[in-house]
Amino acid sequence: MAIHRHDNHKSANGFMQWVDDRFPATKVWNEHLAEYWAAKNFNFWYYFGSLAILVLVIQLMTGIFLTMHYKPDAQLAFASVEYIMRDVPFGWLVRYLHSTGASMFFVVVYLHMFRGVIYGSHRQPRELVWLIGCVIFVALMAEAFMGYLLPWGNMSYWGAQVIISLFDVIPYFGPALTEWIRGDFVISDATLNRFFAFHVILMPLILVALVFLHLVALHHVGSNNPDGIDIFENLDEDGKPVDGVPFFPHIVIKDLVGVCGFFIIYLGIVFFWPNLGGIFLEKDNFAPANSLQTPPDIVPLWYFTPFYSILRASTETLLVFFAYSSVVIAVAAAAFTKVSFKLRFAFLVIGAIACVVFLTSSGKAWGVILMGSAIVCFFLLPWLDRSPVLSIRYRSWPFKVALALFLVAFFILGYLGMNAPTPGKTLLAQVCTCIYFAFFILMPWFTSIGKTKPLPDRVTYEAH
Repeated sequence: MAIHRHDNHKSANGFMQWVDDRFPATKVWNEHLAEYWAAKNFNFWYYFGSLAILVLVIQLMTGIFLTMHYKPDAQLAFASVEYIMRDVPFGWLVRYLHSTGASMFFVVVYLHMFRGVIYGSHRQPRELVWLIGCVIFVALMAEAFMGYLLPWGNMSYWGAQVIISLFDVIPYFGPALTEWIRGDFVISDATLNRFFAFHVILMPLILVALVFLHLVALHHVGSNNPDGIDIFENLDEDGKPVDGVPFFPHIVIKDLVGVCGFFIIYLGIVFFWPNLGGIFLEKDNFAPANSLQTPPDIVPLWYFTPFYSILRASTETLLVFFAYSSVVIAVAAAAFTKVSFKLRFAFLVIGAIACVVFLTSSGKAWGVILMGSAIVCFFLLPWLDRSPVLSIRYRSWPFKVALALFLVAFFILGYLGMNAPTPGKTLLAQVCTCIYFAFFILMPWFTSIGKTKPLPDRVTYEAH
């Protein structure tokens, strides 16, 4: 049988040539590492992509060892976790590596997403890279939520009860969907078993597949850089980018520095403060699930709290504000935009309909809608951003101010979501919710105004 080679990569030794004739190992190595060019001015913000992959591997490995001793049974689950902590050799270490790793996963993913926003990594031609990343974020949230129930602690039990019951507000098929997710009329052994199957088998497979697609899409269009310019616009006589370096060994060595710094923080938390004051592991989760005893305050883990705070901020007062705001916006659009009479009339009709919908809807239903919309907004970012430049280094001041307000609102929402609601905190959450959504709604406007700085011809880089 004739062997057809589809590339020009030749291996230096006979064994690798034998492998390459049957599997494109050298070609894959060169295309994705040795000859994959990245900008030489990668900075601190470019650690978090590789760290996210590292934490995913840690979670998969520690999850395997935890599964060896865990019992997915409502009568045995909590006891099996205590058995892992007390009787399994180094079981406490594996459990803390996994629980701390879950939080660190969200830390690096949030920072990775923030890097994409400030440097324009969601813009053309990387829209699909961004969209796949957003799907990874949603899948990661689902994976974390399902894993949160498995210790069968009291906070896990009631937290799952609250979150799953949110699906009940969906018209027509909401109650049936809620019952299907639980597998029963209440959180029970059936819920625990299906969440265990999803958490251990289904979601990890989906995450690994999505990460693979994310990397393939990224390597097809090339990595962005802090200046947001294309390094392939400046090539040397050999056709290589003058401002680029091969991913291996240059970027790999750089990432190893980030890995060392990450492990110092990660292992420091694991060995000295694994609960992190109740943020990573809540005290109410060290008691077994009790369907007759509700925790004083039911709150999710910290990485869900900004969205949970948006959910709780949806009250009748907020809906009245939205109703009047929709009328004001519709009137302003009809009065000050230079469009046809029919379109102006359409603005007024839409504003009136929105006003009626807000005034006649329940706060709980809109809370679920707002919480879901808060995540969906990230998917729309590539088309909302109209700035002529990518990087925040050269963007106009309105974008920088809007981004700063968004960050402050996001952190405040996260803090409020970890605390019991009060009238004052609810009002603050409503203000921050408005700022959160205003960032996305007004983005086409504030990204297109203001004076941007001129882009350099080449990436800015200072040798160390």
